[in-house]
Amino acid sequence: MNFSFVSGDATRVNGDLLVIPLFEGELGDGGPASLAAADSALEGRLRGAATQEGFKAKTDQSLVMHTLGRVTAERVLLLGLGNRARFTPEVLRLAAGRAAKTAQRLKVSSLTVALPTTDAAPDAVRAIAEGLELGAYRFDKYKSAAREDKSAPRPAKVALVLPEGAEKSRELDDALALGRRVAEATNWARDLVNEPPNAVTPTVLAEAARASAKQHGLKVTIGGQREIEKLKMGMFLGVTAGSTEEPRLIHVEYTPKNARDAKRPPLALVGKAITFDSGGLSLKPTEGMVDMKTDMAGSAAVLGAMRVIAALKPPFPVHAFIGACENMPAGNAYKPGDILTSRLGKTVEITNTDAEGRLVLGDILTWACEHEPSAVIDLATLTGACIVALGNYIVGAFGEHDGAVNEVLQSARNAGEEMWRMPVSDLQKDALRSEVADMKNSGERWGGSINAALFLKEFVGDTPWVHLDIAGPSNSPKERGYLSKGATGVGVRTLVEWVRLRTKAQESEPAVAAPAKPARAAKGARKAARG
Repeated sequence: MNFSFVSGDATRVNGDLLVIPLFEGELGDGGPASLAAADSALEGRLRGAATQEGFKAKTDQSLVMHTLGRVTAERVLLLGLGNRARFTPEVLRLAAGRAAKTAQRLKVSSLTVALPTTDAAPDAVRAIAEGLELGAYRFDKYKSAAREDKSAPRPAKVALVLPEGAEKSRELDDALALGRRVAEATNWARDLVNEPPNAVTPTVLAEAARASAKQHGLKVTIGGQREIEKLKMGMFLGVTAGSTEEPRLIHVEYTPKNARDAKRPPLALVGKAITFDSGGLSLKPTEGMVDMKTDMAGSAAVLGAMRVIAALKPPFPVHAFIGACENMPAGNAYKPGDILTSRLGKTVEITNTDAEGRLVLGDILTWACEHEPSAVIDLATLTGACIVALGNYIVGAFGEHDGAVNEVLQSARNAGEEMWRMPVSDLQKDALRSEVADMKNSGERWGGSINAALFLKEFVGDTPWVHLDIAGPSNSPKERGYLSKGATGVGVRTLVEWVRLRTKAQESEPAVAAPAKPARAAKGARKAARG
């Protein structure tokens, strides 16, 4: 979309659809100037229609009215924002998403959006840009009818009308640019997740990472079976054994050009990348397998975030670590009862081959922590138990380091992604106790998402670590706001905000304490485990 800022009467700005967001109680005389101007041009019919249709500007309410040529736009769209006291940028982002979908249904190519008056205009601008770009997203490349239908264009031009008294500024320009960049990266991640598993294999995912890194000036290293064997990632090798698709080890690096900043401890992002999960020999039922192309959503979010991070240029390195493979049944697949040896040296008894993501992540987390990051986040569609606990739109956040967890939760609030802190309690540790190995990969049904987090915790040492279980929010079961049915790209916005939050902290506190060195502890553990 082409965005521009304009001032003045919104009803006189060129555009097919005039969008007016409203808070509850603004339909009266105290409403915004854009509403008053539109209602006056329509001889009071706009407010009258709203009253007749029961539009009260509640959240999720909308009203479309034809202008019959009385204003520049062919139609006016009123969007409800709900109670002003409970307003957040996410409310506006969702409303903008509804506007984009309405524009597509009406087959309009240009929008005029009257910016509402809020406490932080840059946040409102960013929310609208993200909401419109995300709301206009469609994944229909495999539908022949969609390829032939050229009459439903994506809105191409958007004029953002500034509130009375507001002026265009560098701050607004920056907010708009950031919003567009984040939305583009999120939609890129959505595409990866929505692609069928025969189109996005581990090799294809690695090549997408390579192309994206090259486009955005990042360093990328891709390894295969041989490199995974050299790194002694026994759990990763076990999961991939039954697939004819070769696994891929992906490492993407952002490094500041400033030599002093380049030596700072990096942030580490780890994404689960099971490009198709059949469950292995613990085979899933058909209905549970259909959407398992989405089991690489964590890696898509990490790679999408790196596209934005490259443009943000934080004063510290940021690394992304991904282990990509399929989990398939075959004569050489790993089996329940097998014992695998992790890169850390811990041995793991396999009790369920469908608990495979934590096995790959365990080896990748060990590898990531050997780079001595200041903190590490992993994103994974890890457990159905987290969906049972939190539903389809709330991410489960796990971690014992209060500072790191609170940073991520604050970043999620800033980004408009809902997260809830879950416990990582040793009370559940017995569920992973094995009679024949250091631990089991899967325990009892109860507390399943906590058990999975406890398993991952074994592989991060003293590094501040946050695990985000995105099993529910990675895939929306229905259209909602800026979400379409299918992949959501969840996590991209939060990771970007986390880097921005860390950047602000770094700039205000240039002296950084020496980080913990979990890599040495990891190497010592491997040496002890192997005698």
